[in-house]
Amino acid sequence: MGLSSFGCALTGRREHLPTALEFPEDVVRRIGFEAGGGHGWKLSALWTPRETPPPWKIVVVTGAPSWAEYWTPTMAALGPDREMLVVDRPGFANSEPRHCVPDIQTQAEALIPALEPAPGQKVLLVGQSYGAAIATLMAAKRPDLVDSLALVSGYFGHSGPTARFWVDLGSKLLGFIPRDLKHAVMEVAGQPRQLNPVFRLLNRRPFLVTFIHGDKDDFAPIEVARRAAQMTLAPSRFIEVAGGDHFLNDGPPQVLLDCLETAISGRGALREVIPAMPEAALPQMGLAV
Repeated sequence: MGLSSFGCALTGRREHLPTALEFPEDVVRRIGFEAGGGHGWKLSALWTPRETPPPWKIVVVTGAPSWAEYWTPTMAALGPDREMLVVDRPGFANSEPRHCVPDIQTQAEALIPALEPAPGQKVLLVGQSYGAAIATLMAAKRPDLVDSLALVSGYFGHSGPTARFWVDLGSKLLGFIPRDLKHAVMEVAGQPRQLNPVFRLLNRRPFLVTFIHGDKDDFAPIEVARRAAQMTLAPSRFIEVAGGDHFLNDGPPQVLLDCLETAISGRGALREVIPAMPEAALPQMGLAV
């Protein structure tokens, strides 16, 4: 990802690999929409077009750096009864503005239009890594638009060893690294002091919150996410992905899709243990709870 960012900086590209080279537009299509909150920004997203709106729309708020294109294998594997929208957050990739937007409340406000469902459609809001806190704020701002919330590899202010190394190094090289990496470092460094409202909101949400985390995550430690789930007073469940690292969207697509289906099907459930899948049914990275 870092090398891709440097390649884009040298060539002036906004996409690290143009999506159209991988998938036809009837599978994954790039679209744009106006940011909420009156900011006047044009935001970019990748979308799985469907002839008729399916019952569920899955909206993904990506981490830092925010590159929707790294979700394309998962999007392409999505069944026809689901729709997925993955955003480039403000300040990254194809989205405006060109400067960093470090305030997570502002980011949440700007991304609200992505939640708009078709008539009769339900929304699963997914926050990945740094995007987990932003997705939580989005759900709090518009609970009428969110039916279920999933926090994938959620980053809640405590970095693992790999993340600490790169953020420390990036902080020393801010004047020399590409824009998207620079903005990612600035965001992560400034996030911890903004988290108190996020944890308060998790404690009073009426819908199910599903935590999905790999047990080999060395960017956002699983122990922190597990503690956040245990402290959450709202209905919640925790799915541990055995062998999964921080980038679950870069693993076998069906593993992550099965986790998201659990978040959809379990709406309204109280804390419960999800039985481990039979070993024979597990792909290279399996589910364990």
